[in-house]
Amino acid sequence: MAKRSKTSTGGTPVGRRAMLGMMAAGGAGLAAAPYLQSGWERVLSAASQVDSTGLSGLLPNPGGFRYYSVVGSVPRKDATNYELRIGGLVDRPKTYTLQDLRALPQKRIVHDVLCTDGWRVDSTPFSGVRLWDLLEAAGVHPEGKAVRFTCFDGAYTESLTLEQARRDDVLVALDMQDKPMTHEHGGPVRLYVAPMYFYKSAKWLSGVSVTDKVVPGYWEERGYAVDGWLDGADRRGDAAS
Repeated sequence: MAKRSKTSTGGTPVGRRAMLGMMAAGGAGLAAAPYLQSGWERVLSAASQVDSTGLSGLLPNPGGFRYYSVVGSVPRKDATNYELRIGGLVDRPKTYTLQDLRALPQKRIVHDVLCTDGWRVDSTPFSGVRLWDLLEAAGVHPEGKAVRFTCFDGAYTESLTLEQARRDDVLVALDMQDKPMTHEHGGPVRLYVAPMYFYKSAKWLSGVSVTDKVVPGYWEERGYAVDGWLDGADRRGDAAS
């Protein structure tokens, strides 16, 4: 057997020139970090748009958010072609454009975002129209017990009870981190349910329908909890007024 060389416990001394070089490289890395982060987020975003497996969501992202879609490709919508339809068991079905939604009273919420995959982004601002304001304007029928959400990716769905939909911290969100909701984050409009895990906050929102019972959403049909409450969340909450 070949004789192993003895390893010094102290390691090789680092010369001054090498140390200065490492310090310079570190400084350059810090200076470039915002650009590298932005570039990596663009790579993750592009990958997620053609990844129906969800594996791209496992890639590390120092910014916290993960990019994930349940279909291979999602059409892009903007102010020229976006519509949100409110219907089901209501007196006055209505379709809102993006401009219509922005013209309504806006509410801003700052809350932690948590995913069942384990990642989180603390103190994230979301702004938009309270869901209950839209439902109240539509006139919910007495037999209405729940709300079903559909998305323009053609696959994702979600649900809330009518009691949950009345909460003041449930938004039809137009802005995230005080900027218009990007396509990658589910824009131009997504649902935001602050006291629940992020899978309840359906991306690319296109339809809100009042139903007579809870209809399990995409992930609930695959074993997730219908009520995705965060640990410690106030499950009673404040109803929108």
